[in-house]
Amino acid sequence: MSASSLVAGADGKRRCSWCAGQDDYVAYHDTEWGFPVADDRRLFEKICLEGFQSGLSWLTILRKREAFRVAFAGFDVEKVARFGSRQVTRLLGDAAIVRHRGKIESTIGNARRALALADEHGSLAAYLWTYEPDPKARRRPGAIAAEAIALSKDLKKQGWTFVGPTTVYAFMQAMGMVNDHADGCVVRPRAVKARRSFVKP
Repeated sequence: MSASSLVAGADGKRRCSWCAGQDDYVAYHDTEWGFPVADDRRLFEKICLEGFQSGLSWLTILRKREAFRVAFAGFDVEKVARFGSRQVTRLLGDAAIVRHRGKIESTIGNARRALALADEHGSLAAYLWTYEPDPKARRRPGAIAAEAIALSKDLKKQGWTFVGPTTVYAFMQAMGMVNDHADGCVVRPRAVKARRSFVKP
């Protein structure tokens, strides 16, 4: 998401311009985007949905999120890791989600690799948060953090798919590893406060 400018919403409050005009976006922007997450299931869901978003709008994925949760067993990593050809066939027939074989199979494969990471590091969250960029670092709008490029490279090395640098950086924004709410955005101070009280796994 690009957060380089602000726009006033129906309530008169200024928010990142990318969420303008859509109630779904505003709710997501105000309550999730940029807030730190340490729960493995939620992190796995976020990185999978960012992968499904590739080539599509995030609004499309956001509106299908509940259907994705049903289809992928609530993104329970252990359950998804056990999916086989029968589940792939079922998912390809599910019109409520994005029916892309490569992305479906990627989600299953990534679940298996997430379990391996959790086994090695204690949790998926513990591994992911080692790539946190310096919270004080300021990047130009639209720039991808070097840590996102490094995380993408390491995930690919371990066999993950649909985890290019752009997808991984969007994931970092979504999970609150970076706070890209624009200066002056009504939500930015709350995201900063949440990060200060957050205990890294």
